[in-house]
Amino acid sequence: MTIDTKDMLNSILSYISQIDYVRPEDIPNIDLYMDQVTTFMEEQLCSTKRHEDDKVLTKTMINNYAKNNLLPPPIKKKYSKEHLLVMIFIYYFKNILSIKDIETMLNPVTEKYFNSGKDFNITTIYEEICKLEKSRIDALQKDVARSYRHAMDCFPGVPAEERDYLQLFSFICSLSFDVYIKKQIIEKLLDQVPEEGCGKKKK
Repeated sequence: MTIDTKDMLNSILSYISQIDYVRPEDIPNIDLYMDQVTTFMEEQLCSTKRHEDDKVLTKTMINNYAKNNLLPPPIKKKYSKEHLLVMIFIYYFKNILSIKDIETMLNPVTEKYFNSGKDFNITTIYEEICKLEKSRIDALQKDVARSYRHAMDCFPGVPAEERDYLQLFSFICSLSFDVYIKKQIIEKLLDQVPEEGCGKKKK
């Protein structure tokens, strides 16, 4: 198996450099009905989909988020800008965390800052988080490139036709290990969140 891993790495690094976020000013200043929410989210986050027919957000998802206390209820069936920002957080969290963990993490934020009527609110928090994440792009690229180089040094004594895939496998395992460790850390941090900070008492 022959794999052009160098082109693959360049493609990955290029993708990382182009990672962006939905800016609050791009979200309509009027409240939206559910159909308008799903259309907006599809337009804004379509580049993050793995497959073209994947859905960014559906009505069922939104209803489940509200049912599971992840999302404050709509007002007269309409969703505000802050609702959409919370949905964006959920969209990214759900790839690595359970619904319960997302609830534990988001509830203290939404209870205190959602629709607070103050200058410091969900929008402020979202912008600060996005600024932090964008500042890490360069370091993330270097870390991925370093993992790639280490993986390409593996299996030096294996025939070339076998080595290519084993090195790719090593690269994937290295990236997966990073995700696994960070997920473990996140879960341990969430286990320290006081019960009263989760919005409701745990049984």
